Amino acid sequence: GTWGSWGPWSSCSSSCGDGVALRSRRCLRSSEEQPCAGDPRQYRLCQLQGCPSGSVPFRAMQCSLFDNRPVLGTSARYRWVPFHGAPNLCDLNCLAEGHNFYYSFGRVLDGTRCGPGSPDLCVGGRCLSVGCDGILGSGSRPDACGQCGSGRGSCVLVHRLFQGSDPSSGYLGYVNVTKIPAGATHIKVTDKSRNYLALMASDGRFVLNGDWAIARPGPYEAAGTLLTYSRAPDGTESLEAPGPTHEDLHVMVRPGGHGVGDSHPPRLPSLTCCPPQVLLQEPNPGIEYQFWLPRGHPQLGRADTSPL
Repeated sequence: GTWGSWGPWSSCSSSCGDGVALRSRRCLRSSEEQPCAGDPRQYRLCQLQGCPSGSVPFRAMQCSLFDNRPVLGTSARYRWVPFHGAPNLCDLNCLAEGHNFYYSFGRVLDGTRCGPGSPDLCVGGRCLSVGCDGILGSGSRPDACGQCGSGRGSCVLVHRLFQGSDPSSGYLGYVNVTKIPAGATHIKVTDKSRNYLALMASDGRFVLNGDWAIARPGPYEAAGTLLTYSRAPDGTESLEAPGPTHEDLHVMVRPGGHGVGDSHPPRLPSLTCCPPQVLLQEPNPGIEYQFWLPRGHPQLGRADTSPL
């Protein structure tokens, strides 16, 4: 079969918050053997300005339409609130307030959230995920670089193992691992030694474990993304961030054993003139790092490390 062109998008189903818009197409030619394959209707998410404070949530408003109306074939009257424990998320399941039963009043209206906190919406009684293209049920997902609809092969994975030299071959201090360039996504760095990972921004400011202070595990803002730093009891450390980064980040290693409160921590050479470093106190079993870059990124094909 052959489809005609898509028609224009309808207006949004809601006046605030989330809603859906619809467009449709007609099957121009088909036969019993070859009908038009696909859906004649398509829905997309439309996000409007937030609803005023104190507004009744969409599903709760739909339940309240049945307040004090006879149901279940009796003259009893109830007030209804949403019930989220029923199997079909896109039925209007409402709990009788003050009672232990719920009733299903059919389907929810299109554009209703499938559940509390869910990003998915109900359309035609089905719970549909929003693709990265904004189309409900399209299945479109961003690639590893965060691009939607770019197809396979638009990203390149940088995945390497750093095995620095023994500290006796150089000064005791921060040692270069790599530069994570601006635009990197899905960043992960893992170190299984008793040394400490350190991270420096492109302006020479330490984000983690700088100036001989040992940072606590937890979330940190860096280069426009949220970085998660973890340290296991056996000394294994990891840095993870979804990206994309807005500036270069420099991964280093520093030796363990000198933390906040040491009376005479060793003095470090100035790092404002030097490459990012790693602090070492024992042989380095390997620091594994990986991140994704868009294909054609200027950093690809160059050495990982670069001077600050």
